[in-house]
Amino acid sequence: MSFFSFGQSAEIDVVLNDAETRKKAEHKTEDGKKDKYFLFYDGETVSGKVNVTLKNPGKRLEHQGIKIEFVGQIELYYDRGNHHEFVSLVKDLARPGEITQSQTFDFEFTHVEKPYESYTGQNVKLRYFLRATVSRRMNDISKEMDIVVHTLSTYPELNSSIKMEVGIEDCLHIEFEYNKSKYHLKDVIVGKIYFLLVRIKIKHMEIDIIKRETTGTGPSVYHENDTIAKYEIMDGAPVRGESIPIRLFLAGYEMTPTMRDINKKFSRRYFKQQEITLWRKGDVVRKSMSQQAVIGAQRFEGSAASESALEQAAREESG
Repeated sequence: MSFFSFGQSAEIDVVLNDAETRKKAEHKTEDGKKDKYFLFYDGETVSGKVNVTLKNPGKRLEHQGIKIEFVGQIELYYDRGNHHEFVSLVKDLARPGEITQSQTFDFEFTHVEKPYESYTGQNVKLRYFLRATVSRRMNDISKEMDIVVHTLSTYPELNSSIKMEVGIEDCLHIEFEYNKSKYHLKDVIVGKIYFLLVRIKIKHMEIDIIKRETTGTGPSVYHENDTIAKYEIMDGAPVRGESIPIRLFLAGYEMTPTMRDINKKFSRRYFKQQEITLWRKGDVVRKSMSQQAVIGAQRFEGSAASESALEQAAREESG
């Protein structure tokens, strides 16, 4: 990023100290593409260097101070002019003065609280980034570097099973049973479907996992539903007393943990008629994240079972 003023220009570059060893994670951008970003967890230190490189050596660059910020920010797409910051840390790197040659500045944000998971949705974006700024009277020189934050949770103490009934009066009565209500992102949903009453022909049945994103408050609430997974239960005609097992592997789908009332700005849930909870399981226990499960746990709820296929079958039968 280059800026020109009074014959002098400069480039800013932000480099993490552990850039060569830190893991990266894929994250969806606002335009739907996927990029890889450095991955952080709650409580981890963020440190590195800010390189200010002069384009014209020998010419001075006057400034009103140099700083770097660590920012956690929520942006609602319908209110783009207002950014809601839930984390805002600042480190001053240099007092007002002038630069006559390229310089490097060290920075460190120790044990940074990162309470929420990074998220790019249909109406909202939650992002973390570093922003280095050389302040000037006419125009600032700045550079941003995004990072991705994942939240980890422990096994829930209570994890009850789910029973759910759907059907059409006097025509169809089906009972769904799932082994538990809370799943980590690579878990397997295990259940069974019981056909208690079948007086119509059923041609097709599937389970959908639907994500609902809710943004805003009061009268300015927006809901967006997105079908994440479709699982075909059967293709044929069941009879009364028959049961069908369900095994739905979540690892094959792009899902993230539940976010509920994040900073009073948005929520993200999975549900239909009965809710389940999704959470991210940590592969390695990190000492620096001992409080992370409490501070940063975000849950995803979800459920399955589509009535639309059943109602369509009923209409076909009655027609």
